[in-house]
Order: sequence, then structure tokens, then C-alpha cells
Amino acid sequence: MKYFLVCALLVFSCLSSAFAQDTELQLAKQYAANGEQQKALDVYQKLYKQDNESYFGVYVNTLLELKKFDEAEGITKKMIRKHAGDHQYIITLGTAYIQQGEVDKANALYDDLLKNLPPDQGEIAALASQFYQNANIEYAIKIFEKGRKMLHNDALFSYELINLYRYKRDKAALTEEYLNFLPANPAFISQAENTLAGLYENAADYDILRIAVLKRIQKDPQQPLYPQLLTWQFMQQKDFDQALNQALALSRRLNDDGSSVFELCSTLEGNDAYDAAIRGYEYLISKGKDSPYYISSKIELINTKNQKVTSGKYTEEDLLSLEKNYSALLDEFGKNVNTVFAMQKLANLEAFKLHKLDEAQKILEEAVAIPGVNRTLLASCKLDLGDISLLSGKPWNATLLYSQVELDNQASTVGQDAKYRNAKLAYYTGDFTWAKGQLDVLKAATSELIANDALNLSLLISESLFADSTGAALKMFARADLLIYAEQPEKAMHTLDSIDTKYPANSLADGILMAKSRLLIQQKDYPAAVILLKKIAQEYGTGLWADDAVFMLGDIYENQLADKEQAKIYYQKIITDYAGSLWINEARKRFRLLRGDKNDAS
Repeated sequence: MKYFLVCALLVFSCLSSAFAQDTELQLAKQYAANGEQQKALDVYQKLYKQDNESYFGVYVNTLLELKKFDEAEGITKKMIRKHAGDHQYIITLGTAYIQQGEVDKANALYDDLLKNLPPDQGEIAALASQFYQNANIEYAIKIFEKGRKMLHNDALFSYELINLYRYKRDKAALTEEYLNFLPANPAFISQAENTLAGLYENAADYDILRIAVLKRIQKDPQQPLYPQLLTWQFMQQKDFDQALNQALALSRRLNDDGSSVFELCSTLEGNDAYDAAIRGYEYLISKGKDSPYYISSKIELINTKNQKVTSGKYTEEDLLSLEKNYSALLDEFGKNVNTVFAMQKLANLEAFKLHKLDEAQKILEEAVAIPGVNRTLLASCKLDLGDISLLSGKPWNATLLYSQVELDNQASTVGQDAKYRNAKLAYYTGDFTWAKGQLDVLKAATSELIANDALNLSLLISESLFADSTGAALKMFARADLLIYAEQPEKAMHTLDSIDTKYPANSLADGILMAKSRLLIQQKDYPAAVILLKKIAQEYGTGLWADDAVFMLGDIYENQLADKEQAKIYYQKIITDYAGSLWINEARKRFRLLRGDKNDAS
């Protein structure tokens, strides 16, 4: 019993001591956080004297912060004598020398450790880690580099060196290290690309990679990873032709199925590099009908040509050639569930570019009658068929199709789009009261684009009817709006010009300017559109279309006129002058990207 009591007292004493030390440690940390370093030091010194092993680190660091270098050196040298084989104390002594400006003395200590580095992978890693923990990146790297040589293995410590070079922002060394690491670890190529993209800042940085990869290719021309990296590098610099050349060369060398080329072509399309994408699809088609990408490449080739033609100024001959290509595709593969996408594209070409409404209607009617069509694609085709009915002067057919899509796709973006088209149909036909009721519901749509358009059109109707309860001028404006949608620019412009003549007291001045701007944008006449949009921003700065005009100016300067500085000015104007605009989040994101902010997800 007496033995038990003695043991219990010993345990209680140890627990009490531990609790007291923990309390004092928390007190010291609080002193340090409050900037009371001397008080913190007093506590750490007391704890150190009680248990000099556990509290050495915080004690010596506080001494160094207070520039009490002699004391710091004294206790560190004592620990070195006591633990001759533990290098952390030598590194701490070196830190004390560095903080006194005696860098040579510190380097002498570190060089001695480097000179006597043992040929043991675990000890090498541990020593490098100790240097890293003491914020000495240079010597951590030197330890790993010498360790490789001692162990005759250049693949060792790659992951650690990658992290150190990244932390140091040593672009050339990081590039070389990734080129050492990736051939044996190809699964990390995406991580490498993301890391390098975050570190590289200009063309000269990407040239580091290009030159390094070309040297590697000379030594190992069969390594497929190197052309992949070159393709990525050229894409980052928007040298799209060279990017495709690398991808094609690799595909030919490997004699693969072309999946990487097909994926690259899609990216090229997204960057408006239509000629390069067309060349890539033609390569895939040349691989023959047994190729898994033959049919999809045929379709995407025509779609890309469509984008190229309709994104710029085109001739009637260009459109007829594209129409012929679509027809040939449908003749080869038939009109079925796999070619409905092409049928929809052809119908849109017929309706909006060639103005062959009957042919477009026939194609879409065939498309929606095909069983098994993807639900979203089917809804899209029905909406297009409704549009063609509207343009053909059959509003009842149009509203039936819109309503059907809305009913079949409730609470989805497609359903909201159908509802918006129904509201616009009412607006086009002069039923402004019903149109406004639907638009007011859509102001809360999940799609920001639909919500913004619905809000603008609702306000346009309200303001116009307030100024003119008959809505005569608004009806004329709506007719012009429909002609713009139908891509009949001459008729639309004539109608817009006639509004002021027929209804001189109308309240649609800024709306007419906006409509004319959209016509000019439709015709790719961006400089002329800029003049009208600036007029809206300057003369109607508090009006309905002001924030739209300012955002559109930013977009045109950024994506059409290649004037990033002007684009920044207009995006900044949205942020500062139109805080309630639905464009503000997009404007903020674009402004930050143009300013050079990295990894900005907001």
C-alpha cells in the first residue's frame, strides 16, 4: 500500500509539473504575440533551465530576435558539445552567425557539413530538411545535389528539389528538374504544366523550356513526353501552328489513334485558331474511315469552317460552299441521331445567313422527328424551329414550340431560355403587357445572361410605355429588333432611322443607339460600334443601356481591337460606377486577369 502511494505521488507530481510547464509555455507565446519579447524570453529561459532539450528552439530563437547573440552562441555551442552528431545545432549556430552579419563563418560550418555528408539517403534527406526548416534553401539544394552524386542516382530527391526550386522561383532549375523527373513519371505532366504556368511570366521564360526540351530531344528523340511539352509551350505562347506541328509529328511517330490531336483541335477552335484546327481535322480524316475520329473529325471540320466563315466578313460564295459541305456530310453519313448536330448547324446557316427559311424548317422538322436524340439537343432544335417559325411570320407555331420546350424542361436553363423567347415573341408582336409579365419572372433566372436581358427588356417596355402609352414607337423599335435577330441589317437600320422621323418625341434614343451598335458588331465593324457605345456611356450614363455599353466597350477593346489598356479602363468603370450591374463579377474577373493577377478565381 505504501509503495502504491509513493507511485501515485510521483505520477501526480509529474502531471502537475507538465501542466505548469504547458501553462507557462502558453503564457510565453502570448507575450511573444503581443510583442513583449523580453517577457517571453524570461519564461523560455526558465523552461529551458528546467528541461534544456525541449525548449532549446524557442529559447534560442527569442535570443536571436532580441539580438542577444553571445548568449545564443553560448547555449548552442553547449548543445553541439553535448550532441556531437546532431547537425541541427550546427545549423542553428550558423543562423546566429548570419544574423550578426558573419556569413563567412556560417558558410564555413555549412561547407564542413556538406564536405562530410554521409552516403546515406535517409541522412542526406534529414540534413536537407533541417536546412529547409531554418529557411536556408540554398544549402538544402546543395545537400540534395551532392547526395545525388554520392549515390550515383540523378533520379533521387526530384520531388524535394522541385519544391525547393519552386519556392526559390528558380525558373531554369525548376524546368530542368521537371525534365529529369517527368520521363519516369508522365502522370505528373499536368501538374508540371500548371506549376510552370504559374511561375513563367513572359516569352523569355517559355523560351527556357523550349530550349531545354529541344536539347533533350537531341539526346532522346524517341521520348514522347518532350513533344507534348513543346506543344503545351507553343499553346501558352499562342503559336498555334507550331503547337499543331508538334502534335502531328508525335502522332505520326507513335502511329496512334489521334486522340491528342483531336483534343488539341478543340482547344485551337476555342482560341479562334481556325486554320490550324482545320489542318488538324484534315489529318485525322486522312487516317481513313477506320479511324475512331473519322466521323467526328468530318463533322468538326465543317463546324470549324462554319466558325471561321461566320466569325469574319464573308461572301455569299463562302456561305454556299459551307452549305455544300454540310449537305455532303449528311449524304455520306445519313440523317440520324449522330448527325443531328450537323443538321442543326446547316439549318441555322440556311435561316440566318442564306435566308432560306423553308429549307431550314424542313431540316429541323426532320431532326426533331429522329428517335433517340439527346434531350438537350432536341430542345435546342425545337427552339431554333420556333425561331424560324417566328421569322416566317407564324408566331402561333413559334409559341407552341417554345411552350413545349418550357414545359419539358422546367426549372432548367433551357426552360428559362424557352420562356424568354416566348416573352420576346410577345414583345415582337406588340403584346407588351404579357411580355413584361413574363420578363419580370425571368429577372430572377439562374442564368445571368437571361436575367440581364429580361431586366433590360422589361425596363425598356416600362420606360417607353410611360412616355407613350400607345407604344407606337416601341412597336417600330421591336420590328427593328426582330430584323436584327434575323440578320437583315439594311432593313433593320432603315427601320431604326425611321423611328425618330415618325415619332420625334420618343424616349428610345439610347435604345436606338444600342440597337445600331449591335448591328455594327454583327457586321464586324467594331470601330463604328465603339463610337456609338461611347456616346451611350457619355450622354446616357445613368440610362438603361449604360452599363451594357461600358461592358461591351471593354469586351471589344479586349477581344477585337487588342487594346488591353482601354479594356481595363472600361472594366474598371463597371466596378466603380455601376456596382449594381449584373456585369460586375465578369468585369472584375476580366480586369484582374488583364492586370496580371495570377490564379484569380473570383
